[in-house]
Amino acid sequence: MARKTKYDYYDDEFKATAVELGALPGVQAQDVALVLDIHPVMLYRWKKEYRDGDIMKKSDKGLLDSETKRELKRLKEIEKAHETLKIEHELLKKASSSLWIKKRNLCVHRQSPRSLFVDDDVSIV
Repeated sequence: MARKTKYDYYDDEFKATAVELGALPGVQAQDVALVLDIHPVMLYRWKKEYRDGDIMKKSDKGLLDSETKRELKRLKEIEKAHETLKIEHELLKKASSSLWIKKRNLCVHRQSPRSLFVDDDVSIV
């Protein structure tokens, strides 16, 4: 049997409605899945996502109080500032490590001016 090349996509409104239908008293989840032409395991997964808050109806999505909106806005600003600081920190680490290597190399390769002109065999009077 060939694999399905195009998969069905169900929006959150459909999923929430299916879960609510399955939650009605006297209605079995298998019957709801059969009527909606979906696999029962998919309906059970949607129930779990609905409980966890991953699936919400459209009317529930826009209801945030002003305090929550302010907190979300502040959180986004803090996350943006954090990303900027991480980038700056990485740049400073790279710059300081390269300066340290250059400084170390200069110290290692530096010779006194006298030793450049003096030969060990020849003595200076």
